[in-house]
Amino acid sequence: MATRKPAKAGASKGKAAASQASKGKTAQKTRDAKSKKEGALLRRNCGTMAVHMMLLEKYPAFRARQFQLEQDTALRRAKAIDVKKLKVATVRIVVNVLYHTPEQNITLGQIRSQIAALNKDFGATNSDKAKTPVPWRGLVTDSRIRFKLFKVQRKRTTKASFGQDDGVKKAAAGGLPPLGAEKYLNLWSCALGGGLLGYAQFPGGPAATDGVVINYRAFGTRGTAQAPFDKGRTATHEIGHFFNLRHIWGDTEDCSGSDFVADTPNCAGPNYGKPGFPHVTCNNGPNGDMYVNYMDYTDDASMFMFTTQQVIRMRSALEGPRKKLMT
Repeated sequence: MATRKPAKAGASKGKAAASQASKGKTAQKTRDAKSKKEGALLRRNCGTMAVHMMLLEKYPAFRARQFQLEQDTALRRAKAIDVKKLKVATVRIVVNVLYHTPEQNITLGQIRSQIAALNKDFGATNSDKAKTPVPWRGLVTDSRIRFKLFKVQRKRTTKASFGQDDGVKKAAAGGLPPLGAEKYLNLWSCALGGGLLGYAQFPGGPAATDGVVINYRAFGTRGTAQAPFDKGRTATHEIGHFFNLRHIWGDTEDCSGSDFVADTPNCAGPNYGKPGFPHVTCNNGPNGDMYVNYMDYTDDASMFMFTTQQVIRMRSALEGPRKKLMT
């Protein structure tokens, strides 16, 4: 009777590695299938300006408050302000988790990773700021805004995904209304359709819809967060809007727009992915577009900074219409 020889260790390891690789491919296919079902594979796509235009049309009082904020911001900008001496303001955050599947019910650890990322980005303590091109390194500025998690609210919803119509903020539409929007910055984590990463409401809008919505696949730095949007910078970008920052190209793609900030070069449109330095448009050479700015559309790994004038603009909003957020 022949004796079966034991399998070689190398062959066993090879089978295990092949099995693990197969499982990895299957998991990736599952994630891709879920992505397609929810609308599209992720690409930097912000719905804030569409929401902003709708609010301007619908609420005359919002238009008036935005106009007043711009006047106040211009006056503040005209003063000699040492941003390094600004009071450190802490903003408390309420995270509203809407989930249709167990995967979308993001963990407390993932939520805390987002708060940590915000504090690094808004505090200019992010280690990757060292990658900022030399001409702009002197503009990298601490906003003197910090964030603290106050509460997490969770709700299972029958909605497979939400859009930018604020349904995620309404109980009747399967969402959760904001908690104390004047006192707390409300974030929503949910499935967003169409590849949308997130959107925010500018200062002065209705309290019932105030806050920031983030795709659960771009929330925080772990768990369901997917590359290239897994450094928490979708929230950094959208909270910039919440504090009245515009996209750096001024939301026109013909060099005629403005973000109302003097130290961000005018550019022709959004930058995607990982551009190389310099990327010149709108006669903004030799340094070109500030694609490393949090208010562009580049991948998380390519945005590192707010500028001094952006900080002044944010602080005008925080110390004006959003002053009740400060602790």
